[in-house]
Amino acid sequence: MTDAFAHRLRIDRIRDGERVDLTADEAERRAVADRLGLPSIERFEAHATLYRKADSIRAEGRVVASLAQDCVITGEPVPAHVDEPFEIAFLPEPQVNRSEEEFELNPADCDVVFHDGGTIDLGSAIADTLALGLPAYPRSPGAEAALKEAGILTEAEASPFAALAQLMKGNGDS
Repeated sequence: MTDAFAHRLRIDRIRDGERVDLTADEAERRAVADRLGLPSIERFEAHATLYRKADSIRAEGRVVASLAQDCVITGEPVPAHVDEPFEIAFLPEPQVNRSEEEFELNPADCDVVFHDGGTIDLGSAIADTLALGLPAYPRSPGAEAALKEAGILTEAEASPFAALAQLMKGNGDS
């Protein structure tokens, strides 16, 4: 699958301290929205400064997007805004010993993208960063009413303290 927001940069042409500004056009926004399962993306841009040390590239910057997500309760579109700093390390593909079954990642490894030695794909990495910055459980204004109608209790209503309060209220009536 090709990524419509791919912005491939040749490693040998990246200058240390180079600034890159990416702004997704309508087709790119639609493709990223489809990839992330979003109803729409109205704005998607990123600004990054690239730092190069041999074949390792570090991109530091900010991703900004205005979009809609589906409410986890009603399925209605919920407006969202993402404005997140990022730091992504592009490292050469490691030589993996295929006999090892487990591979352990450290928290610092989570923002690492491996490259083939010739190019990095800054656009795809930024689209992945956008996905990580999305609200996990978007809710529309009608979500609470839909839950209540379905008979689902709120956290406060379902807590052990709420049940105890109901028991105490029942004993006070006798």
